[in-house]
Amino acid sequence: MFFNVKRQTHHGKRYREIAGALSRHGLGWLALELNFGMFIPFHWGLLGHPKRKKPYTQAEHIRMALEDMGTTFIKMGQILSTRPDLMPPDYIEQFSKLQDSVPPFPYDQAAEVIGREFGAPPEEIFKSFSREPLASASIGQVHAAVLRDDTPVVVKVQRPGVEELVEEDLDIISHAARYAALRSEFGSRYDIEGWVDEFAFTLRSELDYTREGRNAERIRGNFADDKRIYVPRIYWELTSKRVLTMEKVSGIKITDFESIDKAGYNRRRIAENAAHVALTMTYDHGFFHADPHPGNFFVLPHEVIGLIDYGMVGRLDDALRQAILRLFLALTHQDANRLAEEFMALGFARGPLRRHSLKRDLDHFIQQFYDKPLKDVVSSKGYNELFAIAYRHRLQLPSDLIMLFKVIAMSEGLGAQLDPEFRLLEFAGPYFERFWLKGHSLGAQTKRIVEGTRELTALGLDLPAYVRRMMGRIERGEMTSVTRLEGWEETLREVRRATNRISASILTASLVIGLGLLMLIYHPPGWKEYGGWIFGLLFVLVCLFGLGLLWRIRRPGRKE
Repeated sequence: MFFNVKRQTHHGKRYREIAGALSRHGLGWLALELNFGMFIPFHWGLLGHPKRKKPYTQAEHIRMALEDMGTTFIKMGQILSTRPDLMPPDYIEQFSKLQDSVPPFPYDQAAEVIGREFGAPPEEIFKSFSREPLASASIGQVHAAVLRDDTPVVVKVQRPGVEELVEEDLDIISHAARYAALRSEFGSRYDIEGWVDEFAFTLRSELDYTREGRNAERIRGNFADDKRIYVPRIYWELTSKRVLTMEKVSGIKITDFESIDKAGYNRRRIAENAAHVALTMTYDHGFFHADPHPGNFFVLPHEVIGLIDYGMVGRLDDALRQAILRLFLALTHQDANRLAEEFMALGFARGPLRRHSLKRDLDHFIQQFYDKPLKDVVSSKGYNELFAIAYRHRLQLPSDLIMLFKVIAMSEGLGAQLDPEFRLLEFAGPYFERFWLKGHSLGAQTKRIVEGTRELTALGLDLPAYVRRMMGRIERGEMTSVTRLEGWEETLREVRRATNRISASILTASLVIGLGLLMLIYHPPGWKEYGGWIFGLLFVLVCLFGLGLLWRIRRPGRKE
């Protein structure tokens, strides 16, 4: 599929493991290309699949294959589950089920990692260190410990060998992405190589615990004067690339409503504080915690929010925050033209973008929510509808924007669970207003004017050189002009399809005739006994080959 001799030699064992996992789920090359996997009854219990009455979908097979292939591929599926602009809904649903939970590794291995990083075993460094982990994942596991000064901490220890495995997998995935970009329709529709590079950066960041520590320190500094959030302290003297020591947050999980009620905490205030944290991080700081699932939130006395796990963060610069605000205003004013302009400005289009078609879909979206409350327009359902439009029009949105929408959707759901009367939009109004005023203040406008003047001056000074180089390229014949005729794509596609059908018919007929002539001319020993069976088998294979070619040509939406 995407193998070459050099890479097979370098990653031979891992390639075989990946190929085995794909084959177990009917995702081998031939089954995938000819779509034969749907005819194999895996739901009967074949190759270790759980038995059930309904056949498995391809999305389910891919999700199970990702689980079999381990850490890197599970992480990739989890991140893709947050990208409805890249993946169809059935894949999003399946990838959302991926669990990053694996059996813990032995204590001796954890002690060896700590000893290698700090030059002494846990028993000498800590006053106490639990042998059994509190939690375990594919990258590392967490142990409870107590420092020499009686401070309770948690120690995250990286799984031995995981970094080498991830680097090997990333090399394989990068090569596959380059192949897909050149050979597949999906690769031509989206910047798959750019996405893989972004994924590799995110995963490598998770493998470096010092980056997680710096993320926590930055958010702790941003909220230094805010009493509604508590960010645990990082103990840098006991933190390295493979070990992270963080102050233990002792509180009630934010979804443990029974314990929250028993402690006498105010649910409404908890919901407000959690929303305040999310909105302040995104719109005021532009640096936010991008993994806000309920397991990372704890409730401390006085309804303070304790936040842990800073491995994944998002960043929003001023330009992107202003664009999001304009998008929000276009939605609230039900302006399809403005919404289309903002959408095109935010998204990265792969291939020609039909503005009229995009505007029509956005206008339909606005009409769908026209008579509904404003909270429904900017709800997670509304965002999902917008992402579906982006997917249809091949608009690849910035990953930080996707993470922001995920944070908003999870904040909305968490607030509704804590207090059914809580309305995130109503609560967020003052934050949007404050950010808008900040962006349109005299100081902000002056700064933009100065920056724009500086850029315009630089462009004016460099323009003659640019024009001279361009004219030189024209004179040397290095520049070409391309004319695109809109509306011809479907006609050309039908011509290609008809030509391919004729070619497939001729090739299949030639194989059948050639097989018949071969049977008449060539009679090796044993022909009388087995000749009929051999001829029948070869004839069936030729017919399957022809049907496979026709199936590939007739597949809807296939790029010819």
